[in-house]
Amino acid sequence: METQVMEVRAIELIRRVRYGRLATTRRALPFLAVARHLVIDGRVVLRMHSGLGHHESCDGTVVAYGVDNFDTAATGEDSGALWSVQFTGPAEVVHPTKEQRTRFGAAPLQVNGEPFEPVYLRLDPHFVTMHTLDFHTTQPSHHTA
Repeated sequence: METQVMEVRAIELIRRVRYGRLATTRRALPFLAVARHLVIDGRVVLRMHSGLGHHESCDGTVVAYGVDNFDTAATGEDSGALWSVQFTGPAEVVHPTKEQRTRFGAAPLQVNGEPFEPVYLRLDPHFVTMHTLDFHTTQPSHHTA
């Protein structure tokens, strides 16, 4: 698939779901963190809880952000095939406008028993990968024992 067409399709897909997984390293060890996302001006803006400190490991480094429809496809909420998208590029802490923050919608009340305090990261995707599975989730399974 042509790169520009794939990027447009990936942006279209990411808008279908609200949360994804941020991947980076902390003290040379890999970790994943859940984040809420929006696409703003062709970049992925993430909202996370500042109390966990994950944003500090991401600010100024290259990260990956993955989004998929595995849960909505499995429950029948998404009538299309299974897909996953990954965006990779540098991230930086940003301060969205009030209108942009409003677009994120309601925030969690707590994270691990602490009040949710938002922090925002902007990911400038340099690489975009997209994968689809060539079957529909309602397709009967052909597993054999």
